Amino acid sequence: MACYAALLHQPPASPSPCTSGRAGSCRVRPPPLHRRRAPPLSTRARISPRCSYAAAGGSAGAGAEEQPAAALRRVLETPGAHQAPACYDALSARLVERAGFRACFTSGFSISAARLGLPDVGLISYGEMIDQGRLITEAVSIPVIGDADNGYGNCMNVKRTVKGFINAGFAGIILEDQVSPKACGHTQGRKVVSREEAIMHIKAAVDARKESGSDIVIVARTDSRQALSLDEALWRARAFADAGADVLFIDALASREEMMAFCAVSPGVPKMANMLEGGGKTPILSPLELEEIGYKIIAYPLSLIGVTMRAMEDALVAIKGGRIPPPSSLPSFEEIKDTLGFNRYYEEEKRYVASPAQSSFGSGNYDYTSGASGAGDTKLRTDKPQEPIIDILPQLYDPGSAGGRGPSSGMWSRTLRLKITGRDGVQKIDARIPAGFLEGMTKVIPGLAGTNIMERLRNAPMDSDNPQNGQILLDFEDGMGDRIQVFIA
Repeated sequence: MACYAALLHQPPASPSPCTSGRAGSCRVRPPPLHRRRAPPLSTRARISPRCSYAAAGGSAGAGAEEQPAAALRRVLETPGAHQAPACYDALSARLVERAGFRACFTSGFSISAARLGLPDVGLISYGEMIDQGRLITEAVSIPVIGDADNGYGNCMNVKRTVKGFINAGFAGIILEDQVSPKACGHTQGRKVVSREEAIMHIKAAVDARKESGSDIVIVARTDSRQALSLDEALWRARAFADAGADVLFIDALASREEMMAFCAVSPGVPKMANMLEGGGKTPILSPLELEEIGYKIIAYPLSLIGVTMRAMEDALVAIKGGRIPPPSSLPSFEEIKDTLGFNRYYEEEKRYVASPAQSSFGSGNYDYTSGASGAGDTKLRTDKPQEPIIDILPQLYDPGSAGGRGPSSGMWSRTLRLKITGRDGVQKIDARIPAGFLEGMTKVIPGLAGTNIMERLRNAPMDSDNPQNGQILLDFEDGMGDRIQVFIA
């Protein structure tokens, strides 16, 4: 995982003799990033689903049917040096897209901090990075470049890592040449594997891409500048390009001159710059300066995790002091909901409003009430369709049986109609229920708890010639805003 959050890109399309009159800045622009023929849809790797309502309102990123890698290559082929902040979870990725960036990285440094609360020293695993990455790619429509550390092992591990990142929906993958356990590129104690092993890792990544039918962008990173020397780093960058890497990245270059020397290597391959905020080894330059030097993609690895940490610390100080964070540092609840996609979710949800609930006990034409006093005398009535009223409970009580006589025996033979309408006007329930289930009904429906429906039913007329069908026993709104009505059916 990188203390950087790198990305890849490619230079402009046509060679231009000189981009600046400044000494040392005259260079030949490399040709466009080589575009491989996209494999047929049937052989392409699975792409993680994007959350449509959450991603709405983002920048112009991947098209509806465009594969992530193709979207990234399209971005990299456009003129200029492209900024790509590093995210560490789904929310930070969504904010990057919302801000208008056309691509982003995942930062291993930041993911280790946010997910584990631990330093970037090789403690986070392949599985944890894949899991976090999948949540990130599903949250946005822009292409995401994933930080895959050193591939988590030998060449076979590298191949598995590349295939895993493809299946997680990544558009690009960054692979470095550090030994295990690896460390942030701008910290002490970095060591790199041999030249031969580093090159074979890149070749294994290229093979995994071919085997997957994918076109994922491979960003090859070397940490040998600090571990060994600048010359070694430049040699490895050339070798990685020859092995099939799409983008080159030397971490922790120490001066503008070193950055210019790097961009002169393999001019046909895009270069990535890592602007480690807050005191890294590499000079912090503007996008225009980096473009003039020869960079194509610019990573900002710590901005989001850094400001998040500081903002949370300030908020906790305010809360501990008996206050809340000031309005200038705290978005309104409506702004938070808008960022997370609540309103778009509600709009989309309306497309799937279902008709009133139907029961497995009846289709709407059944009446389980009995006009006789004997057991088994329940009658199926089909002469009066009752749509959308449905019968949800059969009569389980025999009002004519011995022991069924008493002050309330007449009530058990009656049928009630229960109607519940949501506060949004959508009818939730419209059903016939035998009166014998009144007591149980008050336990199932919280809004009826404590209501003396029995007493109301006792006082209702029992004359068979004047059954008072439709008489309202109850009509009120419960605590959730639903309207609950009980009628004599």
